[in-house]
Amino acid sequence: MSAIRSTSAADTERVGAEVAARVVAGDLVLVTGQLGAGKTTFVRGACRALGVQGPVVSPTFTIGRRYRTGDGRMVSHLDLYRLADMGSEEDGLLDDYLTADAIAFVEWPAVANAELREPAVRVEILHAGSDARDLCVEWRGERTKPAAQ
Repeated sequence: MSAIRSTSAADTERVGAEVAARVVAGDLVLVTGQLGAGKTTFVRGACRALGVQGPVVSPTFTIGRRYRTGDGRMVSHLDLYRLADMGSEEDGLLDDYLTADAIAFVEWPAVANAELREPAVRVEILHAGSDARDLCVEWRGERTKPAAQ
């Protein structure tokens, strides 16, 4: 596992970009952390690095958003914060986002653990005082990891 210190939103976005450089279509990236830790900021950095244009905002009230990159790749961004559990939701709620052609980033994934495939990457963002954050990045398998700062 790699731990990276971020002292600004720009740092957090840069770590997201480093992760994005190593994921491929079909990969799942789980992003956890307390409210205000910077999960959406991390995903925004990843989306920008993947070529997503336009706003990248938290999809808390819509569950998810799908973006198309300039080169035609798909990126899904899910935020499951408002869900109590998947049992009370419509079957297949996440299916349109967790497709083989998309790189999927999921904030607050614990509520849907049984519905999610094995992630390529787990990212935990921890408050480290003031504006500082520690981003713990855990890769499955032998993939190259982002360089620690």
